[in-house]
Amino acid sequence: MSALRWSCASVAVFLSGCSLDVLAPEGDIGAQEKSLILIATGLMLVVVVPVIAMTLFFAWRYRASNTKATYAPKWSHSTAIEAVVWTIPCIIIAILATITWRTTHALDPYKPLQSQAKPITIQAVAMDWKWLFIYPDYGVASVNELAFPTNVPVHFEITSDSVMNAFFIPRLGSQIYAMAGMDTQLNLIANEPGSYAGLSSNYSGQGFSDMHFTAIATSQQGFADWVNKAKASSANLDDQAYHTLTQPSEKVPVSYYTNIKPGLFGSIINQYMGDMSMDKIGTPSPAQASAIPSHNDHAKASE
Repeated sequence: MSALRWSCASVAVFLSGCSLDVLAPEGDIGAQEKSLILIATGLMLVVVVPVIAMTLFFAWRYRASNTKATYAPKWSHSTAIEAVVWTIPCIIIAILATITWRTTHALDPYKPLQSQAKPITIQAVAMDWKWLFIYPDYGVASVNELAFPTNVPVHFEITSDSVMNAFFIPRLGSQIYAMAGMDTQLNLIANEPGSYAGLSSNYSGQGFSDMHFTAIATSQQGFADWVNKAKASSANLDDQAYHTLTQPSEKVPVSYYTNIKPGLFGSIINQYMGDMSMDKIGTPSPAQASAIPSHNDHAKASE
């Protein structure tokens, strides 16, 4: 009994460190993705559970010591068994394929969310090893922290000024890659106020494990207070400050910037576009439009 108690206690301690944020969503996108995960898991268990049960039953039923079990060494085929073995998996695959096709389009990260509230645009830049968030409509920026009102769509424009990364707020849903010279997009919404953990979910070097940020979902007044706090910062995000940010650093504390260099996000992308000219930052000239990948050509990997 003592050994059993210690075993149970060990399991409890081990599980207490688990965080299944994906299964505890606080946003509409995350809730739909959770539903998809549970449906897919349930359908697969229709096959997995009976197979495990029959494996254990057959091992017990046809054990060497059971002389009552039928011994049929020349048995080789059963049409009924073949029908069950092939039909049920085919039906499950067809159902999963249909659900996946529909949800892939419904949860397209580039697809704007339906809401009467005006979306907030946040430009996210992955660096070594930190996240820079620019608010073009508010003239502020922050490192490793972002804020937005609840029940308001958030339109993320995401790129990288280093190697490929992946932007992910598990409790809000949808991972998407951040790549140099590309502008990937993501639309999320938070239905409940709170502070949600965000991270880079793609290995990007030495400081990857500490490349975290905090996403704060708050009231309209709370968001206004956050913007005012950022505007009160004495740090300006000019060329020199941005160059300093791009230097590799780990466990970077939260910081705020104001007086953002105009068109900074577009210039971060354009520096990787070679000699292609631009009519304006982030928009190709007509002569170059066909040479630049469109949003549909971008890697829109999300999980």
